[in-house]
Amino acid sequence: MVDVNAQIAAVDRAVRTDALDGAETRVQTLAQTYPSPLDDVWDAVTSADRIARWFLPVSGELTLGGRYQLEGNAAGEVLACTPPADGSAGYRATWEYGGGVSWIEIALRSEGSDTTRLELIHTARTADLPPGFWELYGPGATGVGWDGGLLGLALHLAGSGDVTPETAEAWAFTDEGRSFYRAAADGWARAQVADGGDAVAAQASADATYGFYTGT
Repeated sequence: MVDVNAQIAAVDRAVRTDALDGAETRVQTLAQTYPSPLDDVWDAVTSADRIARWFLPVSGELTLGGRYQLEGNAAGEVLACTPPADGSAGYRATWEYGGGVSWIEIALRSEGSDTTRLELIHTARTADLPPGFWELYGPGATGVGWDGGLLGLALHLAGSGDVTPETAEAWAFTDEGRSFYRAAADGWARAQVADGGDAVAAQASADATYGFYTGT
């Protein structure tokens, strides 16, 4: 079983508008602290064997300059990689999906010998989003997916079993899964409002996102 309320509360979510090379971007940030040492979390987010156990099967070269392919999802290139040193670590990569290119960054920071803070930043050019996509789904479309990834990592690090695409999809249609996706979508609505978004529009986007992930 998943403690849905505890997992939702454990994640900090933020969205903001920025610019990259003169182009407007949407930047989404998620952060969670895990009761695991830095080296273990780093291995979990960089080892192909372990990534497949909490996120998706991945192939390619997970090294600086290498290309990766997530099964049935995004591909990309590793643009930067900083292994653990002095209490921090991280990497940056392109996220190539549906004909568009965005960027992801993972930053790890040790908060003690057995605790690590993970921050995930996803940056996308506004012009590259499908027409009407942001207006319909808001930040939840991608944010809720990343919420699922952080949950999978939490379960993996806690030794609670592997998460496969099949089990994750089935879980989305359980009462527990629906509760998680409802709360995650609402969390992104709050982040959208905190960034200055209209509250009514943000909630409508959260409802659409929840329906997308649960088929309701």
